[in-house]
Amino acid sequence: MRVWSKSALKSLLLPGIVLWAVAVIGTRPDWLTASVSVVDLYYYAVFGVGLLLAWRFHSGRVFSALILLWLANLSVEFFADGRIPTAGPGLTALEVVSFLLPLNIALIAVARERGFTAPAIAPRILILFVESVFVAVLCRPQSVSGSALFHGALLNRAWFAWTKIPQISWLAFAVALGVLIARVVTYRKPAEGGFAWALLSSFVALSVGGVGHIARAYFATAAVILVVSIIETSYSMAYHDELTGLPARRAFNEATLALESPYAVAVVDIDHFKKFNDTYGHDIGDDVLCLVAGRLAGVTGGGQPFRVGGEEFSILFSGKSVEEAKEHLELLRATVEKSTFRLRGSDRRLSSRGKDRRKPGTQKKKSSRNRSQLPANPDSRDLSVTVSIGVAGPDPKHPHVDAVIKLADQALYRAKETGRNRVEVAAPDATRPKKKAARTSA
Repeated sequence: MRVWSKSALKSLLLPGIVLWAVAVIGTRPDWLTASVSVVDLYYYAVFGVGLLLAWRFHSGRVFSALILLWLANLSVEFFADGRIPTAGPGLTALEVVSFLLPLNIALIAVARERGFTAPAIAPRILILFVESVFVAVLCRPQSVSGSALFHGALLNRAWFAWTKIPQISWLAFAVALGVLIARVVTYRKPAEGGFAWALLSSFVALSVGGVGHIARAYFATAAVILVVSIIETSYSMAYHDELTGLPARRAFNEATLALESPYAVAVVDIDHFKKFNDTYGHDIGDDVLCLVAGRLAGVTGGGQPFRVGGEEFSILFSGKSVEEAKEHLELLRATVEKSTFRLRGSDRRLSSRGKDRRKPGTQKKKSSRNRSQLPANPDSRDLSVTVSIGVAGPDPKHPHVDAVIKLADQALYRAKETGRNRVEVAAPDATRPKKKAARTSA
């Protein structure tokens, strides 16, 4: 698996880089002077709406992060008395907040999303309350030791003369950013990229002193990025299959609306999938689905793969005839046939966990090669699968995509009935089998 794949880069850059660029342009001095009231409205509206959306979408992580950003800005503004801090409690508050904020964002990001429930929210709010008390104690007017904690120099002080953030806080931001980027690469989800860009935006806000309309604009932008990440995550869940990572049925239905002749529709079904589940359990079934989905994701010829349900997948070839698509489907079929994986235990028979309760499994390649039948020995360590494929395209008798999909489905049935592990082209006059025994036993 490539580290910097297209999906990883997309999760990291979009939409965070766009929103951040808007913030950079919008905070130019000649623009900001004339729009101070707009910044205030932007600030309060974003945090208010953001908290409501985090509650509505059951995102406890984003809700906690928004509270963190708001408390960070409020703390610095309160102890700095609304002015850029240069000394005293205001500077201490800025230094302490700049150290704690990145660590808190990283901890919130790596925490498992448990929804908007009291057990999930309460511990984080309690930690933020304790940290707020800690900042208040350090920022007492008579305290002289608070800011001294952050005045050590790891590098040349002249390199950091342009910012109020101490060097130890720079280190904290760097560590937190590394953690967040690693999560983007690993999970490729919009929420992880959102946390990374929110961290960068809050860094700029604190670098300019954490006080004033520029700082407020960047804190609000960090909140906007987090809110947008909620919406992006919800979209991803609706249009992508969580187990395999392929686009789901809703995405397939929308993609078919944009098809124009010539095109081809292929229906792909895993052979003997029910036997895999019955013999080895649902965990191995998940591994099989992920294995096949990974091969479908690499289909040639510009095909777009989708998981449309269960063990069934579809591939759309826009601008390709049936014969052109068949060449690429034969290559795909052979690739799946050659792919093998190894059982993770001698007995994988598990009780049913219910429909769609699936978790991604590991995928491993081995050199052994099995055909369309399951191994005779259930304890065999090496397994392989095959797929049957039906493909069809529009013709004068069947010009609409719904009819083409039915033809492809009929071709899939014939591929199953004639031995499996084959690509079958639709015959326009073919009739669909009355019984579904072949599909259910697949």
